[in-house]
Amino acid sequence: MTSVHLEVAEGVGTIRLDRPPLNALDIELQDRLKELAAEVTDRDDVRAVVLYGGEKVFAAGADIKEMQDMDHRAMVLRSRALQDAFTAIARIPKPVVAAVTGYALGGGCELALCADFRIAGDNAKLGQPEILLGLIPGAGGTQRLPRLVGPAKAKDLIFTGRQVKADEALAIGLVDRVVPAAEVYTEAHAWAARLARGPALALRAAKEAVDQGLEADIDTGLAVERTWFAGLFATEDRERGMRSFVEEGPGKAKFL
Repeated sequence: MTSVHLEVAEGVGTIRLDRPPLNALDIELQDRLKELAAEVTDRDDVRAVVLYGGEKVFAAGADIKEMQDMDHRAMVLRSRALQDAFTAIARIPKPVVAAVTGYALGGGCELALCADFRIAGDNAKLGQPEILLGLIPGAGGTQRLPRLVGPAKAKDLIFTGRQVKADEALAIGLVDRVVPAAEVYTEAHAWAARLARGPALALRAAKEAVDQGLEADIDTGLAVERTWFAGLFATEDRERGMRSFVEEGPGKAKFL
């Protein structure tokens, strides 16, 4: 039985982790995430993505029993594939929202960091507890977390391995919205569905400009922005959006 599923509705592809009871991120699940990242990237009927672990838990971390049997050589060979799977999610050129319920720890937290936006239930607990195993995060946590919340807050979580509840996660910027746990998926799907109705190329350009700019100096970032900005003038969506603005007023263009 596959440990991750893809469901598509209203232009939204839901990547659903399904490895009970805690959605432990074993090698099979990691590889499947990479495959699904490629699939939602290529599919024209998927215009936005939700990452979801179910009503009770997002993902409680790596499969420790599987990792315990791996020696140094095995992890040297595996660590790149682990990072590549998460990077594939982060580089989906469409809006991605993580719908976080319950635990999002270790690799689960790192997976949520790959999204553009994070909606958490009021029962969510997030953290990077790898230090408690004598390790550090290995799926992007030492890089994406400080870029999101700043180095000091990231070091606090990484150095101590402590878990933060939803309210603190919101306060430090680790999540972007907190809702009742029963409403997490509905809220995440609504956010994604709204963007799925938007101009696909412009959304792709905006995501790439922001993400590439964060990895570069400002002059390089501005060059990326300039290239995309000018390039969008060749698109039908730009023509439709501007024509609608002139004829009907702002915010009324339909891009599908």
